[in-house]
Amino acid sequence: MNANNAAPPHIVVINRWREQYARYAEYLDHATHQVSYITTEVGLPSVPEAAGDILVVERTDDLEAVRAALRVLAVRHGRPEAIVALKEDDLLIAAELREEWNCPGQRVGHLARFRDKYLMATAVAEAGLDLPDFSLAGDETSILEFGAKHGWPLILKPVMGSSSEGVVKLDGPEDVLAVDLADTPMMVQTFNPGRIYHVDGVFTGSEIQHWRASRYVNTCLGFRSGDFLGSVEEDDEAVNRAIGESTADYLRALSGDPLVFHLELFVNDTPDGPRCSFLEVGARVGGAEIPFVWRELHGYDLMDAAFQLQLRRPVPQGRMTRPEEIGGYLLIPAPEARPCRITEVTSMVGGTPGPYAEALLEVGDILPLADAYYEHVGGRFRFRGATSRDVEQALVATAAAFRVSGVPVTPTDQAGAPLGQLAGASRG
Repeated sequence: MNANNAAPPHIVVINRWREQYARYAEYLDHATHQVSYITTEVGLPSVPEAAGDILVVERTDDLEAVRAALRVLAVRHGRPEAIVALKEDDLLIAAELREEWNCPGQRVGHLARFRDKYLMATAVAEAGLDLPDFSLAGDETSILEFGAKHGWPLILKPVMGSSSEGVVKLDGPEDVLAVDLADTPMMVQTFNPGRIYHVDGVFTGSEIQHWRASRYVNTCLGFRSGDFLGSVEEDDEAVNRAIGESTADYLRALSGDPLVFHLELFVNDTPDGPRCSFLEVGARVGGAEIPFVWRELHGYDLMDAAFQLQLRRPVPQGRMTRPEEIGGYLLIPAPEARPCRITEVTSMVGGTPGPYAEALLEVGDILPLADAYYEHVGGRFRFRGATSRDVEQALVATAAAFRVSGVPVTPTDQAGAPLGQLAGASRG
């Protein structure tokens, strides 16, 4: 077969997002590549029309199901030349399959420090950098001994996990008795009362670039128990300087390779200025509204950068437009346990102060029990302003005024809903 008749390169994308967190068709020419998608049913709407093939699995973090789908695609279109997965919980699945098919890109060993929180904390500690004291939590006795040594409260969390699932605050020894340690490996850390920030951007292997630091309004853990979760980009130069220096140090302790990152840290005020302490980091784009705020306010697509890195291509350079503008987002929890049918919802776009964009369900739509946790919520809002204070005021006002209600539905009700009623679309 001559070069003109050669089969196009086969690229496999693993997807679970319903909305276009990633604009796949813009990142890779689907006309010159055979681009196949392994997706959940909920994720079908974000698969481009130009997709060469699509296979649906119940869960994209089910290794055996995704492995079987990939074998089918390989028979149809040839062995994959690259495997791409951008959602945090799918990273290790893609890494396992890259090793099996000898594809370029991140391997399990490289990702271990970004998924296993104990290995992650150990690497940061070995580099001599600041972070809360920590230990594996093998049983109740080990937690009680750790608390006796370091004091209370403590944070107990899964070694592997995302979206604060399974994270528990232990206020004293009596709380340890209620903890179930049988199902998953856990670790324990001292509690840091400082402000929690997330830092997002691109790491070259030696320095960070195209980065922004944002302060959480409330916490990811609180969101699991019913609080709203907000995020406001920081405009304080001293805080940003401390965060930038610490973030670069943390990433250098964990990797010498380029990557897109979402890092969380504590900031405490001291007489010498802001002091940072490491929390955790992912080798992927941040969730919630981060990809949208970056594209819409700052003119840079973090998902594109992550996609190109997984193909072992150069990171898009570009530049951040409107770097002086401050962005933020707000997530409102689901009104009922998912799946639920929406019975009331209030648009907030156009309010003063208010968001510039929102992603809401409509009355009658079903909020699905889907794995993309921060996507399928009661309401998602994005903000812009001249200062961090302006954005936070708009965010808090929106959280106070927004109303959403729902009623539980059975899996049968969810299965019977039209596909277009499983999630809302961004508008603004």
